[in-house]
Amino acid sequence: MRVWDSMDSTSQISFCSPSPPIATMTENPNLQRALLQRLEDLAPFSIFDSTKVASIEDGPSPSSQDPLDLSSYPSVTLSSGQRILARLLVGADGFNSPVRTFAGIASRGWDYERHGVVATVKYSGRDMYHAKKNGVTAYQRFLSSGPIALLAMPGGYATLVWTTTPEKAATLKSLAQEDFVAMVNAAFRLENVDLEYMSGLDKGQTEEFSWRCSVTGVKEDETSIPRLVESVQDGSVASFPLRYRQADTYISSRVALVGDAAHTVHPLAGQGLNMGLADVQSLANTIEYAVERGADIGDEMYLDRYNSEMWMQNNRMLGVTDKLHKLYSVGWGPLVGIRSMGLKMVDQLGPVKRWLMSQAGGIGT
Repeated sequence: MRVWDSMDSTSQISFCSPSPPIATMTENPNLQRALLQRLEDLAPFSIFDSTKVASIEDGPSPSSQDPLDLSSYPSVTLSSGQRILARLLVGADGFNSPVRTFAGIASRGWDYERHGVVATVKYSGRDMYHAKKNGVTAYQRFLSSGPIALLAMPGGYATLVWTTTPEKAATLKSLAQEDFVAMVNAAFRLENVDLEYMSGLDKGQTEEFSWRCSVTGVKEDETSIPRLVESVQDGSVASFPLRYRQADTYISSRVALVGDAAHTVHPLAGQGLNMGLADVQSLANTIEYAVERGADIGDEMYLDRYNSEMWMQNNRMLGVTDKLHKLYSVGWGPLVGIRSMGLKMVDQLGPVKRWLMSQAGGIGT
């Protein structure tokens, strides 16, 4: 993985970990297929397709007809009319979590006034994903409006994540495919002033990029910049607002929050999914611990094991990404020099780099 600052070409850091690799990229459908297969191995279970949650409320109180007190159980009513009472309701329902709202758990933070533009792009030339013995390189460059990253996938494809202003995100999404590709290639090769000019054009970025490369003498070197992108997959360009959010707690009585329902992180470190998967692993271990002891899996006393393990761990990652975003959003000369010096120092510190690699791979604590 190679990371560098667009405002100081000498400010860079490289991570090389051939055994094991820093991380492995996989598309979401692969994860979904694996999870569904695992569910089949764990039958019986129920999946409700093409169904929405209509409401979540407290279960019924005891009555003369039914003396059983289920008022502490979440009652989920589906769009089909079916009602489910849960010993434990897990909120894996995203940023605007209805489960979190039902539990009365506050979520605090702020918006970054930035959007993340994502797409699936294809490199020029042959597929290097399996050709390289030590794997492939991920690239990230910090631009004045936010970082841009390319993460390689098989077949000569890569995932693009580009943090920029809402206005520039709208412009990127409106471009013809060839002009969008030109902007991606320019973002890894040209200066900020060039990108500012090109992003202000309604069209013609392809010709502008070619001309500026010829004038500036950009050299194609895969050890320092990614290969040229030649195309973008149809329908893959999208954007989403970037936010910082952390729930006050991940649990309440018979409720646990995981993933974006619990926390929302800046994508510059690529940790959003890894954090959510770590939540799920920790919660599964907590449930297993309760079951082994014959305890109620919805009891807050047992759920607190999950909250105690993951809240502070996630809070550290949220803090790191938030501070990095703010640090690289500043163009003030003296601060640029200080952060450049800091990045160069980290690049020379092996133990620090190994720790950062473990965090990037989602295996650190």
